[in-house]
Amino acid sequence: MGKIVLVTGGARSGKSRFAEQYAARFGKKVAYIATAGIYDEEMAFRVKLHRERRPKDWHTWEAPEDAHLAIEEAGKAHDMILFDCLTLYVSNLLCAWENVRDSAANYELIREKISLLLEAAKEQEGTTIFVTNEVGAGIVPENHLAREYRDITGIANQLTAREAAEVYVVSCGIAVDFKKLAVSWQATRTNVHSVDIVRRP
Repeated sequence: MGKIVLVTGGARSGKSRFAEQYAARFGKKVAYIATAGIYDEEMAFRVKLHRERRPKDWHTWEAPEDAHLAIEEAGKAHDMILFDCLTLYVSNLLCAWENVRDSAANYELIREKISLLLEAAKEQEGTTIFVTNEVGAGIVPENHLAREYRDITGIANQLTAREAAEVYVVSCGIAVDFKKLAVSWQATRTNVHSVDIVRRP
C-alpha cells in the first residue's frame, strides 16, 4: 500500500520547495505530476520557476484533468510521485464542469475525483506527495463561485489529510509535521468534551 504525504500552506509559503526537497531526499526515481495550465504570462512565469528548481532526471506528467491516470502510470516506474497541486486541480475540474452553478453536483464531482486520486496513490508501492493551498484563511469571497471553490478545496484537503501518513504545514519556508501535533477527540458518554493530545511517532 502506497504512502500519502500532504504538504499545505499559503501562497509563497515555501510548500512546493519543501515538497521537492522531500521527494529528492527520499525518492530514488521521482515523477512530477503538474496540474497547472498556462493561460497567461503570470502563470508561465510561475511554471518556469518550478521547472528550474526540479532536477533534470525527474519525469513530468501534465495532468490538468483525470490526474489519477497519471498517478497510475507514473507509479509503474517511480517510487516517489510529487503532485503539484490539488488546488489547481480542483479549479481545473470546476472550470471544465458544465453545471458549475449546481452546488450539489460540484461537491459530488470533487469528492469523486479526489477519491480516485487517493485510491490511485494507495495502490502504488511508493510515496505520493500532494501539495495544496490553504485558501480559506483570508476574507470571505464576494461571489458564490469563489466561496464554493474555497469550501470545496477545504473538503479536498481534509479528505487527503485523512488518508495521509504525514501532513506538513509550511509557513515562511518552515515546515511543521501537523499529524504529530494532532488532537484526537475521544468522546465518551460521561464526558463528551474530553480530548487527548496524540503525539504520533
